[in-house]
Amino acid sequence: MSIKLTPLTDPDFRPFSRRIAWLAADAAGHPVGSAFLRLHSRESMAHLAELEITVHPAERRRGIGSQLLYAALTAARDQNARVVVAEVHADTPSYEFLVHHGFTIGLTLIFARLDLATDVQPVHPPAGYRIVTWQGVVPDELVQSFTDARTGMDDAPTGAIDYGADQWDVARTRNAAEVIAQRGEYLMTVAAVEEASGQVVAFTELVVPGDGKGDAQNYGTAVLPAHRGRGLARCLKTEQIRWVRTAFPDLGGLLTDTVDTNVAMRHLNDALGYVPTHTVHRCVFDLTAAQPADREPASPPPQR
Repeated sequence: MSIKLTPLTDPDFRPFSRRIAWLAADAAGHPVGSAFLRLHSRESMAHLAELEITVHPAERRRGIGSQLLYAALTAARDQNARVVVAEVHADTPSYEFLVHHGFTIGLTLIFARLDLATDVQPVHPPAGYRIVTWQGVVPDELVQSFTDARTGMDDAPTGAIDYGADQWDVARTRNAAEVIAQRGEYLMTVAAVEEASGQVVAFTELVVPGDGKGDAQNYGTAVLPAHRGRGLARCLKTEQIRWVRTAFPDLGGLLTDTVDTNVAMRHLNDALGYVPTHTVHRCVFDLTAAQPADREPASPPPQR
């Protein structure tokens, strides 16, 4: 089967990353697949490249995915990336495709959904803390301590994937909220402030669709190490549920994903009523240990 790969200019250019794209077309010029490779400009993540490959269902098992993969891995190596990460559903042909080509599981995520019709009992904050909420950009008086509180995610499990140090400053904190607003969505943050210091020590974030319908997506929950074991995460998440129900009565549910080894957070989500929906593997290819870009596979097996 004659396939032509055409590099594309991808408009999805972000402050700290860009994408290289390819379109696969058959002899008649009909699109049959595509690949996107995200490259990071932030030094701590420059060693990682994120890959997405899609092949039209009717054109699978013809080697198109292999050609797109070959092009992407070659480009990743040319751009000095050391690891390529691709996210696929577990127990699917896509996962089998990656494994055949030398990818291994770097991290497994359990996805879950909370039906907002589920009854959740309120939880009062422990003594010495108060709960604050805001929509959009964090208030100026809290922006520095909120930024500092993001270090509470530094010890979150990352499996076999080295994401590097994730550095945050005030400018990045504000920019992240502004980007969500530009998309027409709503960023809702619930945080715990230590009364004695006036500092944010824990938070949870939720992004709600612009029309206030469907499902909202949890973006992150963190508690600084010195303040763990006091029930702050449960308190924040129950307040999050109460608040979003009031603010967006047409919203159907909340979505979350948790690393399979993060037992404490998974137990909390289970207790709140989240129900697992599916499992996703983040698969990795180590470009320093293998050199598939030296040559294209001569006889690819059945492909997706």
